[in-house]
Amino acid sequence: METDAAVTMDWKDLPAELLRRILSLVDSNGAMQIEVVASCVCTGWRDAIGLTSLSLSWCNKDMNILVQALVPKFPQLQVLTLRQNYVPQLEDNAVEIVAKYCHELQELDLSKSLRLTDSSLYALGNGCPYLTKLNISGCSAFGHSALAYLASCCVKLKKMNLCGCVRAATDTALQSISHHCSQLQSLNLGWCESVTDKGVTSLASGCPDLRDLDLCGCVLITDESVIALANCCLHLRSLDLYYCQNITDKAMYSLANNSSKSRLGYWQSSSSSSNEEGLMNLNISQCTALTASAVQAVCDSFPSLHTCLERNSLIISGCLGLTSVHCACAVRAHHAEATVLADHHAPY
Repeated sequence: METDAAVTMDWKDLPAELLRRILSLVDSNGAMQIEVVASCVCTGWRDAIGLTSLSLSWCNKDMNILVQALVPKFPQLQVLTLRQNYVPQLEDNAVEIVAKYCHELQELDLSKSLRLTDSSLYALGNGCPYLTKLNISGCSAFGHSALAYLASCCVKLKKMNLCGCVRAATDTALQSISHHCSQLQSLNLGWCESVTDKGVTSLASGCPDLRDLDLCGCVLITDESVIALANCCLHLRSLDLYYCQNITDKAMYSLANNSSKSRLGYWQSSSSSSNEEGLMNLNISQCTALTASAVQAVCDSFPSLHTCLERNSLIISGCLGLTSVHCACAVRAHHAEATVLADHHAPY
């Protein structure tokens, strides 16, 4: 009788601890996919797994169907990665399911989802108010009104990747982000060519905690944007100005002159865990209007900026006039080499 009872035992009757132990023995290379499949066996498996993080980027077909089938089973999801690595599959109805069930979602990656429209952003704004990280890079169909609406609803956003969102990332949308998302720390606006000084200066004043800002290919911005960032964003650590050819020495001297304020911002930041301070990364490649003296002033003001190969964090490629710019360690290495040569040729 005891044997018969054991044989007829249902999956749901297994202790949760035993289910977790079984899952812990799964090969890590396929763990996520197997956990997803296992969760569909019964509610006992699903409750035992208790997924709060899910990635379906491995799915090269039928992702849209899979999202609609799985997401309702995991309303506790906090991190969801739906990056499209192959042919774009995700559609608005799948994102709407996410917004309907995952109200605790904090991090969402929808990058390269070319089929998504504004409906997805409106749905996320209504259903996922706790978003802190959003990656919609390459989602070129989104418009600025939908992005502005999402920003007005998701006020906890700290990190956004809008690279290539040429229709969404406009000055109007940036003004909404600056007005509602004051905690924003990282923003990628790469190749959003309609962004102007109006949008960037609004960001600088409304998001003083910005740490990382990518403006590569934002060809319309001028010194006004960089000056606003230097004056308002005391925690700024990384700034990408690749191909921003309207940037001149005035912007560089503004960064250099505000270096003491930036250091003050570093010391006042309770979340700083690095020994570094001030600007740590600056990309001014193809900013051909800059002169060596202005860039050297920035380099001298921020000791974490390096031109040496080992720690190259001041990127000046494509600027032939800046070849004489060197960081402190590069200068020390040159002096050390000169000393070695002098000692080698010294008379006995």
